[in-house]
Amino acid sequence: MIKVSYKDWWDCVFAWGMVHGMNYYERWMIQRKHRLFGSLEGEVLEIGPGAGVNLQYLPEYVQWTGLEPNVFFHPYIQKEARRLNRQVEVRVGHAEELDSNDDSLDVVIGTLVLCSVEELMPVLREIFRVLKPGGRYYFIEHVAAPRGTFLRLLQEMLRPIWQRILQGCRPNLETLQMIKRAGFEEVVHEEFRGPLPLVSPHISGYATKASLGEFRIWCP
Repeated sequence: MIKVSYKDWWDCVFAWGMVHGMNYYERWMIQRKHRLFGSLEGEVLEIGPGAGVNLQYLPEYVQWTGLEPNVFFHPYIQKEARRLNRQVEVRVGHAEELDSNDDSLDVVIGTLVLCSVEELMPVLREIFRVLKPGGRYYFIEHVAAPRGTFLRLLQEMLRPIWQRILQGCRPNLETLQMIKRAGFEEVVHEEFRGPLPLVSPHISGYATKASLGEFRIWCP
């Protein structure tokens, strides 16, 4: 008899729920993702790709690898790859420890990922490390509402239950400030509203690693 742990059971339920429950959100993002991902080139690593919903926006000639810790998402990724008739590589792993060499990737993608990692800066350090000089990290993330607003208060109050239900997702992270502190030469972003009320504040954009230089962290 095969024993199924609570974590395995919840990972399976979570994957199924994200696949079938995010259709409205993904329709909301179609044009933005087309603009953000439509001209990418080279070797692309996507961290936390979920069901592979971003594959459809990438040019067919990019080399795509997905690093997804929840193995129950992997069949969905492969199904989407077959639908698009493209070759992909799917790995099990976490963004805190990327299994790519230093200065080896043209692009790293992450959408709705940083909200769920245990600590942001180690992940951003890893992204910076694996990017080639001149490489870019492309992101779409929900972020904290401005301090002093009712929505921010609500995010703070509901964070414990939201985080527990959605596998670590925190609605009140000031993610943009962390990206700006991670040593990138340039951070270009837009702020906009998403369709989910509690996490409606969003950012999208890219951060560029300097062509020459070392990783550095700004400290106040």
